[in-house]
Amino acid sequence: MREAPELLERARELTGRRLKKVRLITDTSEFMNLETGDVLELEGRRYVLKGTEYEGRFGLDEQPKYWVKRALDWEDGSAKIIKLVFFEEFDMALGEITVRCYRSPAKEARILTLVQGNPNFMQGVTLLDTAGNQVRVLERIRGGPLDQHLQELSCCHQEYFERHLRRVLTKLSVAIEAIGWLHTQGERHGDVRRDHLFVDKDSGAWSWIDFDYNFEFKQNPYGLDLFGLGNVLTYAVARRDVTYHRVREEFPQAAEGLRPNDFSPVIKNRLMNLKKIYPYLPESLNNVLLHFSSGAGVFYERVDELMAELTPAIAELPQGEET
Repeated sequence: MREAPELLERARELTGRRLKKVRLITDTSEFMNLETGDVLELEGRRYVLKGTEYEGRFGLDEQPKYWVKRALDWEDGSAKIIKLVFFEEFDMALGEITVRCYRSPAKEARILTLVQGNPNFMQGVTLLDTAGNQVRVLERIRGGPLDQHLQELSCCHQEYFERHLRRVLTKLSVAIEAIGWLHTQGERHGDVRRDHLFVDKDSGAWSWIDFDYNFEFKQNPYGLDLFGLGNVLTYAVARRDVTYHRVREEFPQAAEGLRPNDFSPVIKNRLMNLKKIYPYLPESLNNVLLHFSSGAGVFYERVDELMAELTPAIAELPQGEET
């Protein structure tokens, strides 16, 4: 790290701020000390930092992700997301099974190379700093996560079912199959969530982001990805998370008939048996959702098993709108 006053003018031009100083950073190990206006130099490329990204997950208060920075390319000013090396581990309960999850920058770097040019995944490159840290420089997707995209469809659920659901699930199927392709390459996403599936406003592509989580699940090496896909699919069908609390408030009669087997084994209060509140859902589609419920006799182990039942279920949905 060293002072670099000669960089000040360009950094001010890119950020639009009256910066008082600029530092040229070549070792990103101490990412908590990085500031707006700092210039990262990685394998001869430079990026000026604009700020820290925030975690706005599922309506919770946004939390700063200090290892993820907004940045601009030094040469052309294009927007980038820069992910610095950060490690963490935690356990996740999956029914009676405990799954060990951990963050792996090396795994994300590997997948970025694997998915180069594939619109179903975020794009980027991995550059080393002088300390050998694998810094991932990502292209920013012009758009937002799946939940935001679906909330723009302002209509009641039955109208959503009749006009939009077939199209939504057809697009989602492409994203699901992309995860299946990743599995055939011996990789897994590691953190499949609806806010990790972005809808690109320019291309219309649905692209998965954030590949740095990995997990140890001996019973099924891809099982956590499958359960994540089940959660995303259930959200897309309902256009929201349906919790027991919401059912009691909005469908009190249905609430009386709910049983523990109707809910997710991972998120205990999330309803998977949606036909109990949306009776117009076809049995074929609801049966797919039930494979992700606590009452499932058999869970999907591979994406192709899921798609074998989801594809004909989508074909039974109302034709709806094409656009």
